[in-house]
Amino acid sequence: MKIRLAVIFLAISTLLLSSCGKKEIKDAVDWPVKDFTATTQANKPFGLKNVKGKVWISDFIFTSCVDVCPPMTSNMAKLQKRVKDEGLKNVEFVSFSVDPTVDSPDILSRYAKQFPADLNNWTFLTGYSQEFIEKFAAKTFKTFVKKPEEGNQVVHQTFIYLVDQEGHIKKSYNGFKDVPFDEIIHDIKALQ
Repeated sequence: MKIRLAVIFLAISTLLLSSCGKKEIKDAVDWPVKDFTATTQANKPFGLKNVKGKVWISDFIFTSCVDVCPPMTSNMAKLQKRVKDEGLKNVEFVSFSVDPTVDSPDILSRYAKQFPADLNNWTFLTGYSQEFIEKFAAKTFKTFVKKPEEGNQVVHQTFIYLVDQEGHIKKSYNGFKDVPFDEIIHDIKALQ
């Protein structure tokens, strides 16, 4: 009888302790990313299948941006380095251009080198219409993108998004100021 109770106690303790170590993403969402067709900075086709099975970090930028995009891209580069320093594998970075008529693959490639982005796991995307990126951002990422009739500055929000291996957005973070790097690293680990 004592042995049976000890075995039951040990089994229950093991279950409780193993669940205590599981990391969770606080305030997680579950927004599926619809498939898309784009072109990379290396002028290659890119879609949802290219990040299937990987955790990915995404944002929306454009190369002629005069205010928020350079700091956002710099913050993504810092996050990319943190991911590498933490030894996290199968994490991709994806930056969607919100000005695809200007941001050709060549221009995106030159832009990436300024930060410096490691293009082994960071892809800059273009090759779709302005109408597509505005609707895709709104419907899928729940964010605002609009290119005004006048001027060359696209209006957009400054979030960084965490997407799971199945292509579901799990959380968004401030990507411009006070970026919560530790929280993002924690949440990436929670998905792995």
